Amino acid sequence: MLVDYQINNRVAYIILNRSEKRNALNSEIVAELSHAFEKAEHDEKVKVIILKANGEVFSAGADLDYLKKLQSNSFEENLADSNLLKRLFEQIYGQPKIVIAQVQGHAIAGGCGLASVCDFIFSTPAAKFGYTEVKIGFIPAIVSLFLIRRIGEGKAKELLFSGDLIDANYAKQIGLVNYLCSDENIEAEVLAYAEKLCKTTSAQSIALTKQLLNNVQDLPLTEALEFAAEMNAHARSTNDCKNGINAFLNKKKIEW
Repeated sequence: MLVDYQINNRVAYIILNRSEKRNALNSEIVAELSHAFEKAEHDEKVKVIILKANGEVFSAGADLDYLKKLQSNSFEENLADSNLLKRLFEQIYGQPKIVIAQVQGHAIAGGCGLASVCDFIFSTPAAKFGYTEVKIGFIPAIVSLFLIRRIGEGKAKELLFSGDLIDANYAKQIGLVNYLCSDENIEAEVLAYAEKLCKTTSAQSIALTKQLLNNVQDLPLTEALEFAAEMNAHARSTNDCKNGINAFLNKKKIEW
């Protein structure tokens, strides 16, 4: 298996398992990742998803043999292949459950894109990040749309136009990375963060809040406010909201 799937309490681990190839991406591993995220989404036991990798590199981007094959593909074949990656990124970004990327080692090109579409990125200080596509005559097409949302157009241009690798400290400064952790502590810190979210936040609230944030950015202000008001009204009718307000009013601690 190119991707491992494990569950620890209410946390699902989706693990890139191709360390001998620096966890490089090809159509097979993209398909397995897509299947794993679909499995986690529909697993009622799972509340938070952690994406990580075996080996010293998170992901080096596209596999070399895969790149060679692309050169002989027709436009239709390349479009079908691109749609596989598009679907995976949409799956992760639109996932109703929180997704955390645990980055130990470099995340480059498509591998950096994979981390970028997660809700949070935890990284070790030695990790490097970069979208190197322009250095080989390619373009970071699909991930660019998500990167602009994450760090803004100006910083996205800086990374995408240069193709340079940046260190984890700078990645944190520009908002690409959320938290820096030592090599010794990252596993425990990511799990502790995930378990805290499991215990202290409503799954229904998280799913609705993610839906809200994902949709309002593309709407004019008036439409965005209307959508937000509708989501607000919808949230009030959920069981989690009723239970949460009841616990608050009765001064009871609620554990989700």
